[in-house]
Amino acid sequence: MTPKAVYWDMDGTLIDSEPLHDEALVSAMRSVGIAPPADLHERVLGIAAWPVYEMMRDEFGLKLPYDDWIRRKYSYYLEHAPRLKPRPGALEIFRDLQRLGVAQAIVSNSDRLIVDANLRAVGIVEPGFKTVSRNDVAEGKPHPEPFLRAAWLTGIDPADTFVMEDSFTGSRAGLAAGMRTIFWPERPMKGPEGALVAATAEDVRRLLGLL
Repeated sequence: MTPKAVYWDMDGTLIDSEPLHDEALVSAMRSVGIAPPADLHERVLGIAAWPVYEMMRDEFGLKLPYDDWIRRKYSYYLEHAPRLKPRPGALEIFRDLQRLGVAQAIVSNSDRLIVDANLRAVGIVEPGFKTVSRNDVAEGKPHPEPFLRAAWLTGIDPADTFVMEDSFTGSRAGLAAGMRTIFWPERPMKGPEGALVAATAEDVRRLLGLL
């Protein structure tokens, strides 16, 4: 039985944008003489822009004010955003749910201009489509506020909702919001306690009742 609503994380879950986020971050770091660590991707996955800036400042000695720093990262990102593609299998699931009349929304820890650029790149420009960016809430993931805002926007009870996530940060937010949460990481791994783990798009379809 399919859910009444599905709320999608964007970066890495619906759209294969994590590599571009990494490229943009590395470009910004190198522009100020900071060498990116080997585990950079793991350290920033699912984390919003401000906590990443705090890490750059506190651990790597970044001296730039936040606005100057984020301008460097986003300039690179937005220049290359048109090349983005959906995560394999994800957009097909999104469209199948759409045809079934399931309410859907994007719930992202990215800023509004990144959310909008990403959705344009993969052709999701829908009248009335609900999106929640980091700019729309007081607390980002792993706080449940972003997903609870999506529930308010769509008018669907959290108990009737599935969350789609690729990170522990986002999965914890979905679980804290009282929503059934599918953890679909970029590579197979054990998920957060309470999450439903998917290794493939077919697993996702099965968990959503599409098979």
